[in-house]
Amino acid sequence: MSRISARKRLYWTLQLTGWSLYGVVGIVFFVIYGRLNIYFVGVELLVISTLLLLSHLLRNYIHRHGWLQLSIGRLLPRVLLGTALVSVVCQVIVGTLVTFVLRPPASVGGTANWQQYIGYALQTDFVMWMWCAFYFGLHYLDSYKQADVDKWKLAAAVQEAEMRTLKAQINPHFMFNGLNNIRALVMEDPARARDMITHLSDLLRYSIQLNSAERVPLGRELEIVEHYLQLEALQLEERLTYSLDVDPAALPVLIPPMTLQLLVENAIKHGISPRPAGGFITLTAQPDAGTGQLHVVVRNTGRFEPRPGYEGVGLRNARERLQLLFGASARLRIANDPTGPDTVVATLELPLAAPLPESLLRAAV
Repeated sequence: MSRISARKRLYWTLQLTGWSLYGVVGIVFFVIYGRLNIYFVGVELLVISTLLLLSHLLRNYIHRHGWLQLSIGRLLPRVLLGTALVSVVCQVIVGTLVTFVLRPPASVGGTANWQQYIGYALQTDFVMWMWCAFYFGLHYLDSYKQADVDKWKLAAAVQEAEMRTLKAQINPHFMFNGLNNIRALVMEDPARARDMITHLSDLLRYSIQLNSAERVPLGRELEIVEHYLQLEALQLEERLTYSLDVDPAALPVLIPPMTLQLLVENAIKHGISPRPAGGFITLTAQPDAGTGQLHVVVRNTGRFEPRPGYEGVGLRNARERLQLLFGASARLRIANDPTGPDTVVATLELPLAAPLPESLLRAAV
């Protein structure tokens, strides 16, 4: 059973159990005061059914308007107003149905007066306050536990990213190709050979130190991408053409390290290297102030052929890190370009201003 299904089942179990117990308590009071009869049982069933419905509608409203992410100072006035509204609506519904459907007999005193309905509303308001306290308390307890899980999952994902990067960048194949190509330049073009050594050392240093931060500025990540492309261009020569078109406003945006480098590496490894004619890579990055998102697009020559149930370790790890750091506000998609033949498009969307998830912040306090 998924976590979402388990939470729904727990919610409805607590809802039905809680309001049923509330109804039982009401009937017990009728017994104590010697007023139990079929009419009062009907009224009690009507009350708990109405409260069950209204509390569920309140819960949906809470989720739809993000109350669970509010601070206590901003949450309390909303809860006060919400429970008061629920109490009034409950009395209107119950009063209308009692008056025109149940029709209270004269033996029970007839229809309640407005002072009694005010008392019922205050009682309902108190009960709904208890419901809210219980509901928010369970949510915060669950979020606190989930924060520990997310914290360790993030640490594991970062560690796995480090191992993947070290294997991808500091393996004999990559090192030997880079060094052999640089050696060939030493006598032919010493200045360019020095530049290639700088590219290689910066790339390896960044790879080793990527765990120093969970996120890095896009500008720093682009420097590493350029180092990587320069080294690959030395190997592929005229078979590789590339361009980087990045809005300066996007450079300070924070992203997980090695994310763009992974997309470019995959483009070369799976799209360009296998083709005798080579191909192209274009990388664009543009902030969208309207949506508060950074849009990064990597296009390259090739064909994307997804295999059901299989995804490379690097992409899987990148998606998990994005989910843990940014939640649903970050997306990474790869597909064939519908507007151009033999072109693959990787699209990365990130929030422009993205603090750590609230669950992780609570865990760090």
